[in-house]
Amino acid sequence: MAASFYRQASANRRNSFLLVLVIVALLALLGFTIGYGTTGALEGGLGWLGIFGVIAIVSSLVGYFSGDRVVLAASKARPATEAEAPQLLNVVRELTLSAGLPMPAVYLIDDTALNAFATGRDPKHASIAVTTGLVARLDREELQGVVGHELSHVRNYDIRYAMLVGVLVGTIALLADVFLRMTFWGGAGRRSSSSDRGGGGLQALVLILALVLAILAPFFGRLVQLAVSRQREYLADASSVELTRNPYGLQRALAVLAEDREVLEVANRATQHLYFRNPIHKFEDRSQGLFSTHPPIVERINRLRALTGEPPIDAAGLPGVAESS
Repeated sequence: MAASFYRQASANRRNSFLLVLVIVALLALLGFTIGYGTTGALEGGLGWLGIFGVIAIVSSLVGYFSGDRVVLAASKARPATEAEAPQLLNVVRELTLSAGLPMPAVYLIDDTALNAFATGRDPKHASIAVTTGLVARLDREELQGVVGHELSHVRNYDIRYAMLVGVLVGTIALLADVFLRMTFWGGAGRRSSSSDRGGGGLQALVLILALVLAILAPFFGRLVQLAVSRQREYLADASSVELTRNPYGLQRALAVLAEDREVLEVANRATQHLYFRNPIHKFEDRSQGLFSTHPPIVERINRLRALTGEPPIDAAGLPGVAESS
């Protein structure tokens, strides 16, 4: 099992890193082609890339220092107390000791839906929020699996990772939108002095490439962002097993959540990727047009089953996993 765990964790980290490189390359290519296409000069391409690089850095700093407070406030989370959630706090303390992490702030969300999320810029400034429905429904081993998953997001710096990717994808969308608006109003197609001297052919080709990228890059950037999110979920699942030394509690928790159709009202499209499972269900109106922020629960369970050499299941086998001891 140890060899399988480390192999799976290594693959997930490698895939996440490669996907982030794809987003960085996409941002760089889009910025340079827009700059060169609109100015006909190398300096123009580098200038556009530099401007939006600065925007990405500033946005990252704002999210780094205040993003967790915004998420907790938007989720209507309140501090958990010993009187109300003694088992939850005990499990968090137990697993933070196992993980060698500082004790995070623990919050409750008053909702019957089953879910949880972690936020914060690093392990010293981390918070975990759990719905009251999840605390009431799951047994101790299942709760350990979910809390271990969220603590793994903290230990693996997934929240910071997700913020970085989100800022890069947002910068791509902003850059593309500004360029398309310039093009619409006729400002982007003016030929520079260098193009008047004979470089107009190359500039025109680059401008066409920039237009194509401006239309497609936000879409592909979002797809890559979601792929990164799914890889980090797999990694957190595997890391939870490492912390709890029990793959079955997490499997059962996932199976129980798969059957939960309660709507988490405080969740939205901006925060859905943070949760243990996607809080926006397919049957909800707000789910229309969404891509998947999380891997399918059956696939997550099967990856955990692979760690112990168990055969995979399909959706029909979920009730059996939920009821297993």
